[in-house]
Amino acid sequence: MMDKLQSAMNRFKAQQATQSPHRSSAPHAAPPPAIVYSRTRSIAIQEEVLRGHRLLTGHDSPFADVYKILRTQVLHRLRENGWNMLGVTSPRDGAGKTLTAINLAIATATEPTQTVLLVDADLRAPQIHEEFGLEQGPGLTEFLLDGRPIEDLLLYPGLGRLVVLPGGRGTEQSAELLTSPRMTALGKELKHRYASRIVIFDLPPVLDRADVLAFSPQLDALLLVVEDGRTLEPDLQQAVQALKGSAPILGTVLNKVGYDQLSISKIKRLTLADRNQGR
Repeated sequence: MMDKLQSAMNRFKAQQATQSPHRSSAPHAAPPPAIVYSRTRSIAIQEEVLRGHRLLTGHDSPFADVYKILRTQVLHRLRENGWNMLGVTSPRDGAGKTLTAINLAIATATEPTQTVLLVDADLRAPQIHEEFGLEQGPGLTEFLLDGRPIEDLLLYPGLGRLVVLPGGRGTEQSAELLTSPRMTALGKELKHRYASRIVIFDLPPVLDRADVLAFSPQLDALLLVVEDGRTLEPDLQQAVQALKGSAPILGTVLNKVGYDQLSISKIKRLTLADRNQGR
Protein backbone atom coordinates (compact mmCIF):
# COMPACT_ATOMS: atom_id res chain seq x y z
CA MET A 1 0.00 0.00 0.00
CA MET A 2 2.74 2.48 0.92
CA ASP A 3 4.60 1.82 -2.37
CA LYS A 4 1.43 2.30 -4.40
CA LEU A 5 0.50 5.50 -2.56
CA GLN A 6 4.01 6.92 -2.93
CA SER A 7 4.00 6.03 -6.63
CA ALA A 8 0.71 7.85 -7.08
CA MET A 9 2.09 10.89 -5.25
CA ASN A 10 5.17 10.90 -7.49
CA ARG A 11 2.98 10.86 -10.58
CA PHE A 12 0.96 13.71 -9.09
CA LYS A 13 4.14 15.80 -8.67
CA ALA A 14 5.13 15.08 -12.27
CA GLN A 15 1.72 16.27 -13.46
CA GLN A 16 2.08 19.48 -11.45
CA ALA A 17 5.35 20.26 -13.24
CA THR A 18 3.42 20.71 -16.49
CA GLN A 19 1.14 23.40 -15.09
CA SER A 20 1.49 27.03 -16.12
CA PRO A 21 3.99 29.21 -14.22
CA HIS A 22 2.86 30.62 -10.91
CA ARG A 23 2.16 34.23 -10.23
CA SER A 24 4.91 36.69 -9.60
CA SER A 25 6.20 36.81 -6.07
CA ALA A 26 5.12 39.48 -3.62
CA PRO A 27 7.26 41.13 -0.96
CA HIS A 28 6.89 39.92 2.61
CA ALA A 29 4.47 41.94 4.64
CA ALA A 30 5.75 44.04 7.50
CA PRO A 31 4.95 42.75 11.00
CA PRO A 32 1.30 43.62 11.71
CA PRO A 33 0.37 45.78 14.67
CA ALA A 34 -0.96 44.23 17.83
CA ILE A 35 -4.46 42.89 17.31
CA VAL A 36 -7.27 44.33 19.40
CA TYR A 37 -10.21 41.91 19.49
CA SER A 38 -12.85 44.48 20.34
CA ARG A 39 -15.81 42.49 18.98
CA THR A 40 -14.30 39.04 18.61
CA ARG A 41 -15.37 36.82 21.49
CA SER A 42 -12.45 35.46 23.49
CA ILE A 43 -12.78 31.86 24.65
CA ALA A 44 -10.74 29.97 27.20
CA ILE A 45 -9.72 26.50 26.06
CA GLN A 46 -8.32 24.12 28.63
CA GLU A 47 -4.85 22.86 27.77
CA GLU A 48 -5.87 19.30 28.53
CA VAL A 49 -8.56 19.60 25.83
CA LEU A 50 -5.98 20.76 23.31
CA ARG A 51 -3.58 17.98 24.23
CA GLY A 52 -6.34 15.38 24.27
CA HIS A 53 -7.37 16.35 20.75
CA ARG A 54 -3.72 16.48 19.58
CA LEU A 55 -3.82 20.23 18.94
CA LEU A 56 -0.76 22.41 19.30
CA THR A 57 -0.54 24.07 22.70
CA GLY A 58 2.63 26.09 22.15
CA HIS A 59 6.34 25.64 21.56
CA ASP A 60 6.47 22.82 24.10
CA SER A 61 4.10 20.60 22.12
CA PRO A 62 5.87 17.30 21.37
CA PHE A 63 4.89 17.48 17.67
CA ALA A 64 5.26 21.25 17.18
CA ASP A 65 8.37 20.96 14.99
CA VAL A 66 6.67 18.93 12.27
CA TYR A 67 3.95 21.54 11.91
CA LYS A 68 6.54 24.31 11.86
CA ILE A 69 8.15 22.55 8.91
CA LEU A 70 4.78 22.22 7.21
CA ARG A 71 4.03 25.88 7.96
CA THR A 72 7.35 27.00 6.49
CA GLN A 73 6.80 25.02 3.29
CA VAL A 74 3.24 26.27 2.87
CA LEU A 75 4.07 29.91 3.64
CA HIS A 76 6.95 29.82 1.17
CA ARG A 77 4.58 28.72 -1.61
CA LEU A 78 1.91 31.24 -0.65
CA ARG A 79 4.28 34.19 -0.33
CA GLU A 80 6.16 33.59 -3.56
CA ASN A 81 2.84 33.72 -5.41
CA GLY A 82 1.17 36.48 -3.39
CA TRP A 83 -1.54 34.08 -2.20
CA ASN A 84 -3.45 34.06 1.10
CA MET A 85 -6.55 31.84 0.61
CA LEU A 86 -5.74 28.17 1.31
CA GLY A 87 -8.14 25.22 1.36
CA VAL A 88 -7.39 21.95 3.17
CA THR A 89 -9.16 18.85 1.91
CA SER A 90 -8.72 15.10 1.38
CA PRO A 91 -9.92 12.52 -1.15
CA ARG A 92 -12.21 10.83 1.38
CA ASP A 93 -13.26 11.39 4.97
CA GLY A 94 -11.09 10.25 7.89
CA ALA A 95 -7.63 11.24 6.61
CA GLY A 96 -7.10 13.91 9.29
CA LYS A 97 -7.75 17.04 7.22
CA THR A 98 -9.42 18.95 10.07
CA LEU A 99 -6.59 18.24 12.51
CA THR A 100 -4.08 19.27 9.83
CA ALA A 101 -5.97 22.49 9.09
CA ILE A 102 -6.22 23.46 12.77
CA ASN A 103 -2.60 22.72 13.65
CA LEU A 104 -1.32 24.42 10.50
CA ALA A 105 -3.40 27.48 11.45
CA ILE A 106 -2.06 27.49 15.02
CA ALA A 107 1.54 27.06 13.86
CA THR A 108 1.16 29.85 11.31
CA ALA A 109 -0.46 32.17 13.85
CA THR A 110 2.71 32.03 15.96
CA GLU A 111 4.65 33.70 13.13
CA PRO A 112 5.29 37.33 14.14
CA THR A 113 4.38 38.59 10.64
CA GLN A 114 1.15 36.63 10.26
CA THR A 115 -2.42 36.70 11.38
CA VAL A 116 -4.58 33.69 10.57
CA LEU A 117 -8.30 33.17 10.13
CA LEU A 118 -9.39 29.53 10.33
CA VAL A 119 -12.77 28.94 8.68
CA ASP A 120 -14.84 25.79 9.11
CA ALA A 121 -16.26 25.46 5.59
CA ASP A 122 -17.30 21.83 6.00
CA LEU A 123 -20.86 23.04 6.40
CA ARG A 124 -22.59 19.69 6.24
CA ALA A 125 -20.50 18.28 9.08
CA PRO A 126 -18.70 21.15 10.87
CA GLN A 127 -16.13 19.82 13.32
CA ILE A 128 -13.66 22.53 14.31
CA HIS A 129 -15.69 23.58 17.35
CA GLU A 130 -15.61 19.99 18.62
CA GLU A 131 -11.82 19.82 18.31
CA PHE A 132 -11.60 22.93 20.51
CA GLY A 133 -13.94 21.32 23.04
CA LEU A 134 -16.77 23.78 22.37
CA GLU A 135 -20.51 23.34 22.07
CA GLN A 136 -21.97 23.97 18.65
CA GLY A 137 -22.87 27.63 18.25
CA PRO A 138 -23.59 30.06 15.42
CA GLY A 139 -21.05 30.30 12.64
CA LEU A 140 -20.68 30.49 8.87
CA THR A 141 -24.03 28.84 8.19
CA GLU A 142 -25.82 31.46 10.30
CA PHE A 143 -23.97 34.22 8.42
CA LEU A 144 -25.02 32.79 5.07
CA LEU A 145 -28.58 31.73 5.88
CA ASP A 146 -29.68 34.03 8.69
CA GLY A 147 -27.75 37.21 7.97
CA ARG A 148 -25.82 37.18 11.25
CA PRO A 149 -22.98 39.76 11.26
CA ILE A 150 -19.63 38.05 10.74
CA GLU A 151 -18.08 40.05 13.60
CA ASP A 152 -20.48 38.40 16.06
CA LEU A 153 -19.42 34.90 15.00
CA LEU A 154 -15.63 35.09 15.25
CA LEU A 155 -13.80 33.47 18.16
CA TYR A 156 -10.37 34.22 19.61
CA PRO A 157 -8.99 31.07 21.29
CA GLY A 158 -5.90 32.76 22.73
CA LEU A 159 -3.49 30.92 20.42
CA GLY A 160 -1.14 33.44 18.86
CA ARG A 161 -2.75 35.62 16.20
CA LEU A 162 -5.44 33.05 15.38
CA VAL A 163 -9.13 33.84 14.92
CA VAL A 164 -11.69 31.11 14.22
CA LEU A 165 -14.92 31.27 12.24
CA PRO A 166 -16.84 28.10 13.21
CA GLY A 167 -19.18 26.35 10.82
CA GLY A 168 -22.38 26.72 12.85
CA ARG A 169 -25.25 24.32 12.38
CA GLY A 170 -24.93 21.60 9.78
CA THR A 171 -26.81 22.02 6.52
CA GLU A 172 -27.53 19.91 3.43
CA GLN A 173 -27.24 23.08 1.31
CA SER A 174 -23.47 23.26 1.80
CA ALA A 175 -22.39 23.40 -1.86
CA GLU A 176 -25.09 25.95 -2.71
CA LEU A 177 -24.14 28.16 0.24
CA LEU A 178 -20.44 28.11 -0.65
CA THR A 179 -21.26 29.47 -4.12
CA SER A 180 -23.86 31.98 -2.98
CA PRO A 181 -23.39 35.71 -3.63
CA ARG A 182 -23.09 36.30 0.12
CA MET A 183 -20.22 33.80 0.38
CA THR A 184 -18.53 35.24 -2.71
CA ALA A 185 -18.65 38.70 -1.17
CA LEU A 186 -17.28 37.35 2.12
CA GLY A 187 -14.44 35.60 0.31
CA LYS A 188 -13.41 38.84 -1.39
CA GLU A 189 -13.58 40.68 1.94
CA LEU A 190 -11.45 38.07 3.70
CA LYS A 191 -8.88 38.03 0.92
CA HIS A 192 -8.27 41.75 0.66
CA ARG A 193 -9.00 43.31 4.06
CA TYR A 194 -5.70 42.48 5.82
CA ALA A 195 -2.49 42.05 3.84
CA SER A 196 -0.85 40.03 6.61
CA ARG A 197 -3.69 37.52 7.05
CA ILE A 198 -3.71 33.93 5.83
CA VAL A 199 -7.19 32.41 5.56
CA ILE A 200 -7.30 28.61 5.96
CA PHE A 201 -10.52 26.79 5.05
CA ASP A 202 -11.27 23.32 6.38
CA LEU A 203 -13.19 21.84 3.45
CA PRO A 204 -15.13 18.60 2.92
CA PRO A 205 -13.49 15.65 1.13
CA VAL A 206 -13.18 16.12 -2.64
CA LEU A 207 -14.82 12.85 -3.67
CA ASP A 208 -17.68 12.82 -1.18
CA ARG A 209 -19.33 16.15 -2.04
CA ALA A 210 -19.37 18.89 -4.67
CA ASP A 211 -18.36 21.59 -2.19
CA VAL A 212 -14.61 21.80 -2.94
CA LEU A 213 -15.06 22.02 -6.71
CA ALA A 214 -17.81 24.61 -6.24
CA PHE A 215 -15.77 26.74 -3.84
CA SER A 216 -12.32 26.40 -5.44
CA PRO A 217 -12.64 29.55 -7.63
CA GLN A 218 -12.39 31.60 -4.43
CA LEU A 219 -9.20 29.84 -3.30
CA ASP A 220 -5.60 30.54 -4.24
CA ALA A 221 -4.38 27.01 -3.48
CA LEU A 222 -5.26 23.65 -1.95
CA LEU A 223 -3.49 21.24 0.39
CA LEU A 224 -4.46 17.59 -0.04
CA VAL A 225 -4.30 15.35 3.05
CA VAL A 226 -3.94 11.59 2.52
CA GLU A 227 -3.66 8.82 5.07
CA ASP A 228 -1.14 6.01 4.78
CA GLY A 229 -2.81 2.61 4.80
CA ARG A 230 -6.29 4.04 4.25
CA THR A 231 -6.28 6.43 1.29
CA LEU A 232 -6.50 4.25 -1.81
CA GLU A 233 -4.40 5.01 -4.88
CA PRO A 234 -7.48 5.23 -7.16
CA ASP A 235 -9.04 7.75 -4.76
CA LEU A 236 -5.89 9.88 -4.78
CA GLN A 237 -5.72 9.81 -8.57
CA GLN A 238 -9.42 10.58 -8.87
CA ALA A 239 -9.13 13.51 -6.46
CA VAL A 240 -6.18 14.99 -8.34
CA GLN A 241 -8.02 14.54 -11.64
CA ALA A 242 -11.17 16.16 -10.21
CA LEU A 243 -9.19 19.18 -9.02
CA LYS A 244 -7.58 19.85 -12.42
CA GLY A 245 -8.49 23.32 -13.52
CA SER A 246 -9.35 24.40 -9.98
CA ALA A 247 -7.02 26.06 -7.47
CA PRO A 248 -3.42 24.75 -7.67
CA ILE A 249 -2.50 21.91 -5.31
CA LEU A 250 0.50 22.97 -3.22
CA GLY A 251 1.24 19.39 -2.23
CA THR A 252 0.02 16.41 -0.25
CA VAL A 253 0.31 15.84 3.47
CA LEU A 254 0.99 12.14 4.03
CA ASN A 255 -0.61 11.50 7.38
CA LYS A 256 -0.35 8.58 9.86
CA VAL A 257 2.62 7.06 8.05
CA GLY A 258 2.95 3.34 8.76
CA TYR A 259 0.39 3.35 11.59
CA ASP A 260 -3.32 2.74 12.02
CA GLN A 261 -3.89 5.53 14.54
CA LEU A 262 -2.51 9.03 14.94
CA SER A 263 -0.48 9.76 18.06
CA ILE A 264 2.17 12.21 19.19
CA SER A 265 5.03 9.91 18.28
CA LYS A 266 3.55 8.99 14.93
CA ILE A 267 2.67 12.49 13.79
CA LYS A 268 6.37 13.34 13.70
CA ARG A 269 6.51 11.43 10.43
CA LEU A 270 3.91 13.60 8.73
CA THR A 271 5.45 14.82 5.48
CA LEU A 272 4.66 17.29 2.74
CA ALA A 273 5.15 16.14 -0.85
CA ASP A 274 6.21 19.42 -2.39
CA ARG A 275 4.68 20.68 -5.56
CA ASN A 276 7.22 20.47 -8.37
CA GLN A 277 7.62 24.01 -9.62
CA GLY A 278 9.60 22.93 -12.70
CA ARG A 279 12.79 24.75 -11.63
